[in-house]
Amino acid sequence: MEFVTALRAPFDDQKPSLFEILSEQQLNSLLPPTLRYLLTVATHRYPRYLLRILNSYDELYALVMLLVERHYLRTRGGSFTENFYGLKRDKALRGEIPRAAATAPHLVRDTLRLTTKDVWKNLLVLVGVPYLKRKLDESYDINAPRALLGAAYTRMPDNPTLKDRFLFYYRWFLRNIYPSVNAGYYFAMLAFNLAYLFDTTKFHSPLMWLIGTRIRRMTAADYEAIEALSAPLLPARSQAPPRGDRCSRLWKWGPSSCPACRSCSQ
Repeated sequence: MEFVTALRAPFDDQKPSLFEILSEQQLNSLLPPTLRYLLTVATHRYPRYLLRILNSYDELYALVMLLVERHYLRTRGGSFTENFYGLKRDKALRGEIPRAAATAPHLVRDTLRLTTKDVWKNLLVLVGVPYLKRKLDESYDINAPRALLGAAYTRMPDNPTLKDRFLFYYRWFLRNIYPSVNAGYYFAMLAFNLAYLFDTTKFHSPLMWLIGTRIRRMTAADYEAIEALSAPLLPARSQAPPRGDRCSRLWKWGPSSCPACRSCSQ
């Protein structure tokens, strides 16, 4: 499929295939349930210390991933799991960079690298949207079967409080609107994946299109920048003071402490 696409358009060696992106997304989607399972097993052994953490797992996981993803976006230019596949995130320009710019890869990297605003947009897509979707899916699985129990479980209670009104409309949204929104989201993902596969768009998902970011392969300039960022700073070499300064420092201890002064006195 990549060979057919390359015949239709100029070959872009920095554009990852759809299967690389899907593999990275699959690895990323396996992290939350895997960590939850490990935490559940540990909670059975130490419930006194870990039960509260397990009950607030989604919020704590989102907070930890917010810090981790922010670090990787600022230092590596990609998410935590994209780093394992040699992928990064660049700003999507309206036009392609001229081929003459290929002779200055460091300049191209600085032009396309994510700004602070772009980092927060990507954090919203990487952390905020998955957290919101997990909470909506869990709420739908819990509240959707209530409609099968009759109107007594779905109607507004008498003399409702503000909390009762919020729960009523929230459950109504989950039963009547959220399934259509969820289906539309997956249809949009499928459409963007097919368009990306046939090289008709730069974006593999509608969320990446909204924030103006696309996935690219890391180049030699990226690895050099990462290596320079992680390299320890070498201490500056200490320079010997001039002879006059050295003599003035040693003279206060007496002429005998300075070899040059001893030679002069002789």
